[in-house]
Amino acid sequence: MLFIHGILVDQRLWTEVAEGLARKGFRCILPTWPLGSHSIPIDENAELSPIWVAKLIGDFITELDLADVTLVGSDTSGGLCQLVIDAYPEKVRRLVLTNCDAFDVFPPFPFTAIFAVLRGPKSIGLMLGQMRSKAVRHSPLGYGLLAADPDPALTASWLEPCRTDVRIRSNLAKLIGHVRATDLTDVSTRFPQFTKPVVLVWGMADRCFTPSPAKRMDALFPNSTLIEVPGAKTFVSLDAPGPVIDAVAGVGAK
Repeated sequence: MLFIHGILVDQRLWTEVAEGLARKGFRCILPTWPLGSHSIPIDENAELSPIWVAKLIGDFITELDLADVTLVGSDTSGGLCQLVIDAYPEKVRRLVLTNCDAFDVFPPFPFTAIFAVLRGPKSIGLMLGQMRSKAVRHSPLGYGLLAADPDPALTASWLEPCRTDVRIRSNLAKLIGHVRATDLTDVSTRFPQFTKPVVLVWGMADRCFTPSPAKRMDALFPNSTLIEVPGAKTFVSLDAPGPVIDAVAGVGAK
């Protein structure tokens, strides 16, 4: 089980899910990817686009000689997973997506406006300075939009690398600058070619990623299952880890 996280979170988004799966005998790998909460800066000459990160994921699978891979993504990383299965379908045996970017939603509202503002280390630093306050950090324009009851210590730690290191802020600014609403539209036309098992575990209380894209993906993937999770927002792995554990374990047994 290879877990991918999104922008301004790290591998701990998946900790409870991975621990539950590990108790069931599954091998879980939770890297921290260079998406703004990483602590080791990426070389400034790196492209740091979504396609570049997808290649990084593909290279990671190759370098670790991983086989029988179940790729698990959420939020931004769900879009990255779609890029991975499009470019490297032979590297992935199964795909599990919780609420995530798809089609022409990349990123969703209101993050379209936020991404438009965060074009450099200075603007990112100003925003993160305001988010030192829990009230701001957990507001409807922050993690409060993404999780029902986010842990304040966890969300603060997710912002710490970017807040304290201008090199991390530069990495994030470069990545955000390369995100395009059209990045996933072409990929979606080839969903029918991915005939391996796909499970969509969708939080139904999410205002960013409504059920509509999940239903569209479910209709396009030939071997797809849609699981609705009442009350969960974008971060289903935090709000309702049980259904995610069951879904990943179920598809992993196939």
